[in-house]
Amino acid sequence: MTRLSILPLAAAALFAAAPIAQAQQHIFGEYYAYGRNTDGSAYSGTVSIYGNANGTIAVDWSVGTDYSGIGVLNGDILTVEWGSDSPAFYIVMPDGELHGTWGDGTGLELLSRTPR
Repeated sequence: MTRLSILPLAAAALFAAAPIAQAQQHIFGEYYAYGRNTDGSAYSGTVSIYGNANGTIAVDWSVGTDYSGIGVLNGDILTVEWGSDSPAFYIVMPDGELHGTWGDGTGLELLSRTPR
């Protein structure tokens, strides 16, 4: 393969990655968190979601205890590894809220840009 034939491939890869990064940006920002622990007790706090240079999504929770995780967005599903045995899963709703579950589905969480 010659150097000239590599350039179009490199440009195509660069432009293909741009829509993916732009698609993720609609979930970036600050959220109010409302949830139920695995024992049924309620919690609330804040969550920050932002992009990393490597294309992953960083999630920082402050919900009485601070947690951090790294996630990926696939369509409308955000999967976040946060140091637990099972990841947190969120569905990005049409109104911008994220509805999630964690603890193998026994913990629930709502992320909203407006307070409740």
